[in-house]
Amino acid sequence: MKGKLIEGFFVTVSVTLLGLMFLVAPSAAKTTYISIAAGGTGGVYYPYGGGLAEIWSRHVPGVQAVAEVTGASVENIRLVNRGESLTGEVMNDAAYQAYFAEGRFEGKPQKVLGMFQMYPHHYHVVALKGSGIKTIYDIKGKHVSVGAPASGTEFKTNLVFKALGISYDDFKVHRLSFTENANALKDKTIDVGIWDVAAPTSSIMDLATTREIALISFSEADIKKICDTYPFYSPFVLPPNTYKGVDYAVHNPSVWNTVLCNASVPEDLVYKLVKAVFDHQDYLQMIHPFAKYTTPENALVASPIPLHPGAIKYYRELGLTVPDRLIPKK
Repeated sequence: MKGKLIEGFFVTVSVTLLGLMFLVAPSAAKTTYISIAAGGTGGVYYPYGGGLAEIWSRHVPGVQAVAEVTGASVENIRLVNRGESLTGEVMNDAAYQAYFAEGRFEGKPQKVLGMFQMYPHHYHVVALKGSGIKTIYDIKGKHVSVGAPASGTEFKTNLVFKALGISYDDFKVHRLSFTENANALKDKTIDVGIWDVAAPTSSIMDLATTREIALISFSEADIKKICDTYPFYSPFVLPPNTYKGVDYAVHNPSVWNTVLCNASVPEDLVYKLVKAVFDHQDYLQMIHPFAKYTTPENALVASPIPLHPGAIKYYRELGLTVPDRLIPKK
């Protein structure tokens, strides 16, 4: 079906293919609508995705982009794999298992490739002061929010607990968003809320203004066990006073975040999107300071999966060497 003029208005037909919606208009330039699968409004993914949308809409001719509220990493991978979103923001553990068809994606490799790295995430296990919860093993028999359904937080919690021999049968499971975590801790309907986000994050900062909180620190042995089991995790120390009232260092397993896309997206489009991000990284940092970690160098050091050919073209133009492990097999 083709567009046609009716009483001065051009009627168009939208065609969805790999998350791209094209307006069919013979007399006008083609417009590409890009959906960015982001996350909940209480985390960093959504404002970061909004920054990407602004950059792409303003600086890539013919592109209009928008950040979408989603359940985050796992849902984002599935949306991108199905072509319902062009790009998605994803934690590297989920990206790794999706690409290599492991874990939750066992036997189902997802059609995704990397574009660039965003920033590192830190594992926050939060309780109220006086709860008696001092180690991760003290959650036994407690009400614990492991993260929203299909989120990167819940995905990571499953892996971390498995590495430490902790079963979901050991406690009462809740699956809440970051904002719901904070509210449930305030109301004492849960004993522990888990966030896997960059620090400091607004929902925990807000919680700490009205309640005295405690962050659970992992032992060196436990962190080693987690990182030895899963190579996409690394040790991190959250400095004292990152959050109000938490005057001690918090040791936790860290993971980076990737912006990925469907493997079938045209090389030229991905090249333009990646180039626009780094040409306007200063604007992205104005949207969120964690974007200071979004650099070409980090894209080549921290990416857990091969990069899209369009991204590789851009990094090579900068004179950077792309490791063999990041070049997709044909």
